[in-house]
Amino acid sequence: MTLKDLNTLSPEQLQQTLRQCCGATAWIEKMKHEFPVADEESLLEAAARHWHTCSEEDWKEAFTHHPKIGDLHALQQKFASTAHWTSGEQAGTIDASTVILQAFAKGNMLYEDKFGYIFIVCATGRSAPEMLSLLTERLKNTPEDEIKIAMGEQEKITTIRLKKLLTA
Repeated sequence: MTLKDLNTLSPEQLQQTLRQCCGATAWIEKMKHEFPVADEESLLEAAARHWHTCSEEDWKEAFTHHPKIGDLHALQQKFASTAHWTSGEQAGTIDASTVILQAFAKGNMLYEDKFGYIFIVCATGRSAPEMLSLLTERLKNTPEDEIKIAMGEQEKITTIRLKKLLTA
């Protein structure tokens, strides 16, 4: 999609397209008012600015639009609309051993129990052992620190997806 294509989407199409990049309704609503955008830099600047004005609940809503790291079944089923991106983003887990996938399942459960949302990490370019190590380390964080880290990871994911959108 070109920037011109993005700028000329209907409001409904724009909303659906933005939702594929970030699932926070408040962020999508704020972003819709930015169009048309002049260039990619303006798009990314607006995306970051609006993300930082979202609430913690908005961030958590965005997290619900991701499969759990290492949950390849959920990636294929529930998240089919973004599977073309998430499968590439989680490519490091596709060939992961059963032991690592089991460790992810346990770590994901501990993380959700502690923080109340799924483990969010910008997985692009990361191996399964690296992401598992990050999960283990982040379990040590306080809820106040972790939400900020997770928010930052979502911001990275959104930026990557917006860039992919314009190169698709």
